[in-house]
Amino acid sequence: MNRPQWLERGMKLLRAKLDQPSKPVTTKPEDDRSTRERIDASLKHRDEALSPRSLRKILTQLNDIIDSKVSEIEGGRRAKVFAKWYELSLPDVKLDVWLLMSEHFGPDAKKVMAAKEEYTQAFGTQEEGSAEIKLRRSLVSPRTRLFQRFAAFEGGLRFLLNLRAELIPHLKTNKRLVALDAELENLFSTWLDVAFLELKRLSWDSPASLIEKLIQYEAVHDIRSWADLKNRLDSDRRCYGFFHPNLPSEPLIFVEVALLSEIADSITPLLDENAAPENLQKANVAIFYSISNTQAGLRGVGFGDSLIKRVVQVLKDEFPKLKTFATLSPIPGLKAWATKNMDNLIDRIGDKESKALQKSLGLIELNSAELIKAIDGLEDLTKNAVLESFLKQAAAVYLGQTLVDGHPVDAVAKFHLHNGARIERINWGADPSTKGYKQSWGIMVNYLYDLRKLDRHRMLLAKGKITVSSDVEDLFLPVKKD
Repeated sequence: MNRPQWLERGMKLLRAKLDQPSKPVTTKPEDDRSTRERIDASLKHRDEALSPRSLRKILTQLNDIIDSKVSEIEGGRRAKVFAKWYELSLPDVKLDVWLLMSEHFGPDAKKVMAAKEEYTQAFGTQEEGSAEIKLRRSLVSPRTRLFQRFAAFEGGLRFLLNLRAELIPHLKTNKRLVALDAELENLFSTWLDVAFLELKRLSWDSPASLIEKLIQYEAVHDIRSWADLKNRLDSDRRCYGFFHPNLPSEPLIFVEVALLSEIADSITPLLDENAAPENLQKANVAIFYSISNTQAGLRGVGFGDSLIKRVVQVLKDEFPKLKTFATLSPIPGLKAWATKNMDNLIDRIGDKESKALQKSLGLIELNSAELIKAIDGLEDLTKNAVLESFLKQAAAVYLGQTLVDGHPVDAVAKFHLHNGARIERINWGADPSTKGYKQSWGIMVNYLYDLRKLDRHRMLLAKGKITVSSDVEDLFLPVKKD
């Protein structure tokens, strides 16, 4: 079996695995007994996974892992044994383990209250520093030591990442797990700080097992075939990922870049497997067209900002002629938001534009329900210039004029704008795929990274001002006063 055949086979197996529905953990209602109550009881309730006796046994095992009388090596060995048992456990049993970790390994409340009182009394005196240290130490959770022991054995970091990935979907329905999740997120932010990460280029010469990771984790534009993958690793492309020493064969996040002579306004030519490579001597634009996080367990731990900056520097060193760094990004929340706010959008366009839109779609009356129905009924949106104008205006309002709690409402926009990018251009018909249509009627956006102005743009965003180009600003709709 040659390399292409091996990769094709690998892709089929990965796709089949990813398409299989995962078994959800049954989250217990909030009014169920805490593990403290269950441990003190004699019998389990009908819907509880583990009996009081089993809970006591597991709690003892967890305490043995962090026993101060044993060495780090022995603690790590015990953690590894427990991890093997855990990974073979049923979902409801894992939930009980999470609850034990969350409810029995938090800070000592009495010590925290005493240290807080001491700090309050010492504030402004010479003893303030000592009191602060005592308060900080009182807040250190035994969970930290527990997770450090799990991270000590080979494969321990992967175990903890998988644990949090399974845990995250249940935070909304089981608030008892919030502290456990926060502890893991905080530790991952420290352990996986960008100072300890290595930037590596992924190419066609990389190990096949590593290239498979690109297929598995690509989250923006699915890799459809071996030819598609080879195209993304061609001479006019670059792919970089952040790696951690404890996960050497798996990127934590990766970015795909196309080197061009102008800013891309459509994803189609970038994904064209038959397109000839760009002339690198003429390339002066780097387009980031896909950024994918690979670890669900690292939600909330940000690498994207540092990844883009590091890649920009690497590209500038390799290609001094590159002057423009931008993205071609999806707008995943546009269609859902616009559908919900369509009445307001219609109200904000002028009478002339409203009548033109109504006529172009053959509507008797222009209202949100009829407009949405008419748009969904069109075979080709790109043939309607009036509709193009309206939906691009809707995209401009969504991206450039809508904030929720001071943040951009679109997830991708939030990422790039908080990194200091500017909304440069809104592109009609840029993503004709089914996914693109469902997300944003095929509209995509360019975010421009002007390295001299990133901090300024971030400061403006903190003040509630989204930075956009004059072309995007021209698309803004007036806000009608009551």
